[in-house]
Amino acid sequence: MHIQSRFNESRKDVLHTLVRNYPLATFVVYDGGIVVNHFPLVIDDTGEHGTLKGHIPKSNELWKTFGNGLQAVAVFQGPEAYVTPSWYPSKQEHGEVVPTWNYVVVHAHGTPVAVHDANWLLEHLNRLTDQQEAQQQLPWKVSDAPVDFTARMLEFIVGVEMPISSIAGKWKLSQNRPDADRTGVAAGLKNRGESDDLAIEEMLRQRIS
Repeated sequence: MHIQSRFNESRKDVLHTLVRNYPLATFVVYDGGIVVNHFPLVIDDTGEHGTLKGHIPKSNELWKTFGNGLQAVAVFQGPEAYVTPSWYPSKQEHGEVVPTWNYVVVHAHGTPVAVHDANWLLEHLNRLTDQQEAQQQLPWKVSDAPVDFTARMLEFIVGVEMPISSIAGKWKLSQNRPDADRTGVAAGLKNRGESDDLAIEEMLRQRIS
């Protein structure tokens, strides 16, 4: 991923927080061709950069490609928003402005392994479920399902574990614009009011000097 220095985000806690908030990964491997899958991953602090854990259907033969040092990258896309140059005060001053896109994204690289252990899978499902159900009024738990049903379901999935060898974040939040333009972008995003607009606005305001 190309990251200009002004857009670089390298703080581990910030990167991990985005992964937790946007866990649905675009998971890319090269196995004689580019193979792309989408599934949620949870992250923990094990290892220098953390470890990703997920699961896929056993019928998805992606897991059979793991091994022999196969490399993968998991892409986590955070909020994104189109930015019109009409929000820039500098448009009125000189007109030398163009549209752009603001967004935040994390790329995590590593060597994935397949996990078939039922205890590992059950622990993973509990953690993923608890993470995603935390905001529900009546959180559902894996233990709410019959034990024999859960045991049967475990037979149809394979775990994916990937210690992260490198992780990078790009926080493109109009850092290349003057503060007045950035303030104008924040106001425009707030006025437009879509959910991603408001998320980007909050991130942008945190970085306005």
